[in-house]
Amino acid sequence: MLNLPNIITLGRIVLVPVFLGLVLRYRETGAESFRWWAVAVFFVAAASDAVDGMVARLKDRKTVLGSFLDPLADKLLLITAVIVLSIPVAGLARLPSWFPLLVISRDLIIVLGSALIHMLAGKVTPTPLPAGKCTTFFQMLTVVWILLRVPHPLLPLLLATLFTVISGGEYVALGVRQLHENAEGR
Repeated sequence: MLNLPNIITLGRIVLVPVFLGLVLRYRETGAESFRWWAVAVFFVAAASDAVDGMVARLKDRKTVLGSFLDPLADKLLLITAVIVLSIPVAGLARLPSWFPLLVISRDLIIVLGSALIHMLAGKVTPTPLPAGKCTTFFQMLTVVWILLRVPHPLLPLLLATLFTVISGGEYVALGVRQLHENAEGR
């Protein structure tokens, strides 16, 4: 069902190529206006993550579609951002090449694990975990930190790395538990 939170989430998905285009344009031209527009678009997209969730909870508009669209939108935005910021862009700190690999690996494990649970159990229960929320927050903070040229991006990067690893482990444990519960229920 397409409701307001899902429309906000779809808006976030639409902003991903806009953000990418602005960062690439900044990389080509060095024009500060493109960097500032990229910051604004990323900030709006990141803020929409909090807004869609808040609207869904307050207005009791949670849907199955939203439970899949919201993490998809987050993954598209963050994977795009960490990949593009791991490529040298004049004037911006560069993410180490291992960071996008870590982020993508975690997300692939979650997606493939969900597909496996669906195939074996016939049902996947998407469950946001606190460590996953922290992961998203610190990954977004790292991207904004770099785009705003705040000195010393190592601190948010280390926190993003820590929570990426922790949440990855928690999601694997949750997936194993869901498989186990479904196997017992048969």
